[in-house]
Amino acid sequence: MTEQHSLPKGFRAYCLRFLNNDRFQNFVMLLIVLNGIVLGLETSPGIMAQAGDWLRILDIAFLTVFVLEIALAMIAMGGQFFRSPWRVFDFLVISIALLPTLGPLSILRAFRVLRVLRLLTVSPQMRSIVSALLSAIPGMSSIIGLILVLFYVFGVMSTKLFGASFPDWFGTLGRSMYTLFQVMTLESWSMGIVRPIMESHSYAWMFFIPFICIATFTMLNLFIAVIVNAMQSYALANQKQEIAKIEQHTDEAVLPVQDELRKLRDEIKALRRELKQESKSPAI
Repeated sequence: MTEQHSLPKGFRAYCLRFLNNDRFQNFVMLLIVLNGIVLGLETSPGIMAQAGDWLRILDIAFLTVFVLEIALAMIAMGGQFFRSPWRVFDFLVISIALLPTLGPLSILRAFRVLRVLRLLTVSPQMRSIVSALLSAIPGMSSIIGLILVLFYVFGVMSTKLFGASFPDWFGTLGRSMYTLFQVMTLESWSMGIVRPIMESHSYAWMFFIPFICIATFTMLNLFIAVIVNAMQSYALANQKQEIAKIEQHTDEAVLPVQDELRKLRDEIKALRRELKQESKSPAI
């Protein structure tokens, strides 16, 4: 009974070591990059006419390797597989590629390129960046709420001020907010929007310049500050974890040495006591 239980555990451990091997990880990363190139080549009608069959065969070969990798990960991790967000993401991306692409599901062929996003889960550096960005979401939510309030207020104002003269840009609240979003990105905001409005509303600059200063120069910089702070906090947390691991390994290595030294001290003390007793005892 013990041998039957130990074999699956040994096989799981072997699969886990194989998956975490640096060479295998680099091999998977190379396949993901090559698969992305193949998917990009499939968008060219000329290339598909000449080498379409070979590209499809390569795509199937890449997908087969990815399916085997996911299967090994499920064997190695067992019930922990679906508790890992990165593994769940890999599973969903590969599952989409396995769905039939006929009839109404033919649109799913466009989602095959999501396999390239697996680089985020395979590369530790990219995974760290994504984790830091995800940790910044709570901080960005308040800024997003502030921007929405800002857009709503300025959208209502611009609709009332410029809606009658420029209905295509500010005729409704939705159009006004979309136009303000374009202004916030600084895309043709001056020559394309503000200067034509100033020809009939000379005071328009008094509306748009404060909006740009608040929305573009302040809010977007707050976004960047939150992201940078989140990445720094994530990096510091990782450093603390690494330091804790090093200290733990150091303690584990030092404790046996300390025990040996303690035993040697006790033996030396015992020898000294014996020598003192021998020196005090009278000679026969």
